[in-house]
Amino acid sequence: MNTTTIGTHPSTGVAQVARARTASTPWLSWAGLIASAAIATGVYWDISWHMTIGRDSFWTPAHLLIQFGAVVAGLASSGVIFRTTFAGSAQAKQTSVNVLGFLGPLGAFILAWGGAAMLTSAPFDNWWHEAYGLDVKIVSPPHMLLALGIFGINWGAVFLTVAELNRAEGRNRKLLEYLLLATGGFIVIQMMTIKLENTGRIFQHSAFSYVVISIGLLLILESLARVTGHRWARTIMTGIYTFFGLTMLWILPLFPAQPKLGPVYENITHMMPLPFPLLMVIPAFFMDLVWPKVKNAGRWAQILFGGLAFLAILVAVQWPFASFMMTPAANNWFFNNNNYTYFTPPDSPDMRHVFVAWESSAAMFWTNMAIAFVVSVVSMWLGVVFGDWLKRVKR
Repeated sequence: MNTTTIGTHPSTGVAQVARARTASTPWLSWAGLIASAAIATGVYWDISWHMTIGRDSFWTPAHLLIQFGAVVAGLASSGVIFRTTFAGSAQAKQTSVNVLGFLGPLGAFILAWGGAAMLTSAPFDNWWHEAYGLDVKIVSPPHMLLALGIFGINWGAVFLTVAELNRAEGRNRKLLEYLLLATGGFIVIQMMTIKLENTGRIFQHSAFSYVVISIGLLLILESLARVTGHRWARTIMTGIYTFFGLTMLWILPLFPAQPKLGPVYENITHMMPLPFPLLMVIPAFFMDLVWPKVKNAGRWAQILFGGLAFLAILVAVQWPFASFMMTPAANNWFFNNNNYTYFTPPDSPDMRHVFVAWESSAAMFWTNMAIAFVVSVVSMWLGVVFGDWLKRVKR
């Protein structure tokens, strides 16, 4: 016999379940954030390990921390999917997506896939290095599989938190806003880590470097700023990138280490940090500061303003800062500019403190700089479109 409670609208029950689910599942958003933070830290540490020691085995602390992030994301998301599929209420299942008969939040499935891809890449990478050498290439099939898995975990955490955010109210919504912005900060860290080879200080007087910096950056910052609606969203995300970079810059050199592979050009005695973070927090702060005066303008006015202003301010502050970083004044613990990998040749541009010009002429320089501004505007446009779409995600 079916029993219906008089006076209760069906949508009320679904809304109550959605509110209850929002109140009970932010732990999975926390798991996604913890996984993203562990992976970003592990990747940074792993690069430092290669710069200082070389890849001596798979079982380095950096590798284990990266895989810890994969395990956290995989187990947490799988638990939610199995619980929703086999023990979830009918209303809870209505707010889920169906993948091959399994039910759960969209973000949980992306998280699970990312964790599985990362864990699969571990033995593949170990075999690859045994077959082709310890430090062969950054771009290799196992590394690309690992990168796809990291991408899945980062954006799985975003989709999961966005779905919860769009159903939340009050204090719980505010908590989810900060969780989402923190996850966005670690995505910025991962993105800029990938770009390191083309954005180091020796390239920061070349327009091509700013083309690379602009690719996808405002897509992340603007989309998550729009879906959260937080007054200082862009500053928070770039601030996390800056704080993380400075913390690692100052802490890693405190640990002793020596190279285990050759050839050794530099007598390394401690862990090598990555370069001083880019000054992206300055244009991000400017955009947050003036955005209340811009947000009521037309969409394309916002896109053009955001894309052009962000890059123009970044170039204006990064260009002279790069010049400063080439001087002896930057050779101290704060800027930590006098650190070199064990395999850096004595005649390299880094050792000689000189800039490397990608462009062979002024015409090529200004062409690339124009491309950089176009890429920045396109990234801003994608951020606006993607951010408006994310506001509608509720599963």
